[in-house]
Amino acid sequence: MSFRLKRITREEHLAFIRDRPSVSHMQVPSWGEVKPDWRAESLGWFDGNGGLAGAGLVLFRPLPGLRRYLAYLPEGPVIDWDAADLEQWLKPMLEHLKGRRAFSVKMGPPVVVRRWDAEAVKRAIADPAAGRLRDAEATTHEPRALDIGERLRRMGWQRTEPVGEDGFAAGQPRYVFQVPFAGRSLEEIHQGLNQQWRRNIKKAEKAGVKVVEGGYDDLPAFHEIYVETAERDRFVPRPLSYFQRMWTALKAEDDGRMRLYLAHHDGEVLAAATMLTVGRHVWYSYGASTGRNREVQPNNAIQWRMMSDAHARGAGVYDLRGITDTLDESNHLLGLLRFKAGTGGEAVEYLGEWDFPLNRLLHKALGLYMARR
Repeated sequence: MSFRLKRITREEHLAFIRDRPSVSHMQVPSWGEVKPDWRAESLGWFDGNGGLAGAGLVLFRPLPGLRRYLAYLPEGPVIDWDAADLEQWLKPMLEHLKGRRAFSVKMGPPVVVRRWDAEAVKRAIADPAAGRLRDAEATTHEPRALDIGERLRRMGWQRTEPVGEDGFAAGQPRYVFQVPFAGRSLEEIHQGLNQQWRRNIKKAEKAGVKVVEGGYDDLPAFHEIYVETAERDRFVPRPLSYFQRMWTALKAEDDGRMRLYLAHHDGEVLAAATMLTVGRHVWYSYGASTGRNREVQPNNAIQWRMMSDAHARGAGVYDLRGITDTLDESNHLLGLLRFKAGTGGEAVEYLGEWDFPLNRLLHKALGLYMARR
C-alpha cells in the first residue's frame, strides 16, 4: 500500500490521537508550543481511500546561519510499525521533510524490544557480572522489534547510540520503567509494591504527609525544590518559564493532559511532581524533592497518590520514564532505578532513536557538535 503524506490541522491530529490508547505526550500538537526554539508541524498519512492512517508531530530546529533544519519526531511517528511495507510509510515522510529543507531526520519508533520484571531487575543489580541492564536476561522479548530495526538499517537509518556512561541518549530515553495497570485492581497494584514501598507509604500517612493537586500558581513552589533536586542529582534544570509554558499549552489542548502534585508536611512542600496523560497512558514526568525531612517519605506518598489517581481515571500503564542502563554501584542513578523497581513494574527497552542523514556533511557536523557537548 502506498500513502500520501501531507500537513494536517491540529483538529485532524487530535481526532486521530483520540482513537488510540497510547500515544506519546511528545506526539500531541500542543507539544510544539512547549518547545519555542523549534517549529512544529503535524503530518498525516492518508491511505488510498483518503482515510487518515497515521500521524506525527515533527519539530524543526534551524542550523545557525543556514536555512536548513534538523527534523525531529520524538517518540514517533504514530504509524503501523508492524507493517510489512514499512518503507512505504517512511519514504514519503523523508521526501516531505527534504522538501522542507531538513538536512537530517531523527525519530523514536515507539517499539518495545525487551522487558525485565521487577525481580529480574533486582537480580541484575545484585549480579556482579551484569554491568548493564542489557546484559541481564530479559523476562520477555519482542522478536518483531529486531526485524523492524534490521529493516530500518537496510533503508539507511542509523541508530543513535547513548552518550555518556549512564546509558542515557542525547534525546529521549531508550530504557524506561512502567507499571502495567490494565486488568488490575488498585489493591493488586498496591500488593505489587515491594515491602519497603508499602512500609514507606504507611509511614508517610502516619507522619501526616498530605498530597494535594496543585495549579498554575503552585509551579514556583515545584520549581524551587526542582532546582534543589537538579543540584543534588547533577543535571541542568529547566527554567520556571518552561513549566509554565507546558502547563498553559497542554491544558489548553486538554484539561486533563497535565497535573501537578505537591506533598505537604508541617506547612512545607517536601516533594512535587508533574503527571501527563494521553489516552490510557500516564507519565510521571518531572519530579522534585527537598533534602529536608526525608524520613517522612514524601516521594513514596506522592507517587502512590499519582498512581491511585491514574488508576481511577482508567490508565492502562503508569510510566515512570527514563532509567539508567548501567548497574554500576558507584553510579548515582542506580538509586533511582532501585526506587522505580520498588513499584513492582517492569523495565522496558525501546528500539531507540534513529537518524536519517539527508545531507551527510551537515549531519556529520551536527554529530561532532553534539559529541563535544
